[in-house]
Amino acid sequence: MKYSYVILGLLFLGLGVVGVVMPFIPTTPFVLLAAACFGKSSDRLHGWLVSTRFYKNNVEGLVKNKTLTLKAKIKLLVVITVLMGLSFIAMRITNAPLVPQGILVVVWVVHMLYFGFKVKSA
Repeated sequence: MKYSYVILGLLFLGLGVVGVVMPFIPTTPFVLLAAACFGKSSDRLHGWLVSTRFYKNNVEGLVKNKTLTLKAKIKLLVVITVLMGLSFIAMRITNAPLVPQGILVVVWVVHMLYFGFKVKSA
């Protein structure tokens, strides 16, 4: 099971690194997942990850004191809005039932409120 967590951690870390360059791939959630996987698999890998500048710039503030840089917060909210907006449009085009559409809207609103007001800007 340890090896599975290492592989997943490397995969999530890779996606997080790609997210730095690609505007529509969020960095923070993938790095958090990588840290969680490394934490379950190897103290050495987890220690390495949390000591990197990449982790400190993208995740440490959120983990320690629920803060994100304004740039990271805006990027996260834009990505969430675009992806959920595309999902909503796809649901409308395929005439999906109203309940899933409503749930998607509620999830989007909760994200906006949480990251807009609960997570402070650093």
